[in-house]
Amino acid sequence: MHDHTTLDTPDTPTIGCTLAGRVALVTGASSGLGARCASIFATAGAEVVATARRADRLELLADRYPGAISVLAGDLTDPRHRRSLVDHIEQRHGRLDVLVNNAGRCDDGPIEQQALDDIVAVVDLNLISALDLCRLAAPLLFRSERGASVINVASMYGLVGSVGPMAAYNATKGALVNLTRHLAAQWGDRGVRVNALAPGYFPSEMTGMLEDPSFRRRIESGTLLRRVPTIEEIDGPLLFLASDASSYVTGHTLTVDGGWTVV
Repeated sequence: MHDHTTLDTPDTPTIGCTLAGRVALVTGASSGLGARCASIFATAGAEVVATARRADRLELLADRYPGAISVLAGDLTDPRHRRSLVDHIEQRHGRLDVLVNNAGRCDDGPIEQQALDDIVAVVDLNLISALDLCRLAAPLLFRSERGASVINVASMYGLVGSVGPMAAYNATKGALVNLTRHLAAQWGDRGVRVNALAPGYFPSEMTGMLEDPSFRRRIESGTLLRRVPTIEEIDGPLLFLASDASSYVTGHTLTVDGGWTVV
């Protein structure tokens, strides 16, 4: 609780959503929410390092934001690529202010019909790569002069189960939510905030850009807002968690799902 008698009334409201002078790393940045995240961070003034496997997609992204986005293509499930990302940022910037663990994939089919290799591939990308990148990047995050922000991109299916059969996806997204709580507790006294973003169905390659009419109807009927989102509606939540607008928020999971998980 707060004491209203001690609060000053600002002459001009400020929300602190600028990222000017910040260094950000965004994984899974070749498409979907990752590409959107890199773009909105660059627009907000950050120097963004974007990574994904598809070098051609990353180069197109960098070309749209010359000088603001640099790219380092590679497979995030390869420990050598994770190490090279951190080394690149240390050599070029000496610190890291924002880390977005966005890279992920989905499995499909009932678990009893899945191959173990398919399950392991999802866990490796969605969870192990995020864990290890946090481990490797910790010294750079601790050097942030303004207090670093880590955003783990989970899912609404990290909070509730999905009807569709994707056990590894659900398991890893739930694990990211609790990893967020743990790292927030572990790193709070180091000035590092750790939060999770739990989106619903946004237009992306993974969701088929929401072009399937029956899929769209399912989303419309499952959300309280009775509509599908636009990609622009993820911008505010991303900027909020990355910037000083959320300077007193940590260990939180911000759900952006149109109300899907409410009922």
